[in-house]
Amino acid sequence: MKTILLVDDSTTILLSISNILIKAGYAVEKAASAELGMAKFKANTKVDLLISDLNMPGMNGIEFIKEVRKLAGYKFTPILFLTTESQQAKRAEAKAAGASGWLVKPATADDLLNTIKLVLR
Repeated sequence: MKTILLVDDSTTILLSISNILIKAGYAVEKAASAELGMAKFKANTKVDLLISDLNMPGMNGIEFIKEVRKLAGYKFTPILFLTTESQQAKRAEAKAAGASGWLVKPATADDLLNTIKLVLR
């Protein structure tokens, strides 16, 4: 079973997206901030895919994925942004930082799951 780490400061997003992922057969770890997400990595939580929000208090999503990419074993782990941001400049910045893909909220369950299947091949 693949494990997905979902990082978002919105409790509603954490609950709704994790329910979709669990129903689709994924194991889900949740973190309400980038700092808590980093703690999961540092605690050796096995993560096959990271889904992160962009705009969060404290460390933002771009800074977060830059830190994740520095960790041994996570240089090539797929990372998706699930965010309300849709500007091309932000997408380019995320890609340069190591993001594998980008979904704009609210994403449908089908869009989310299809994108996950593409990056988890």
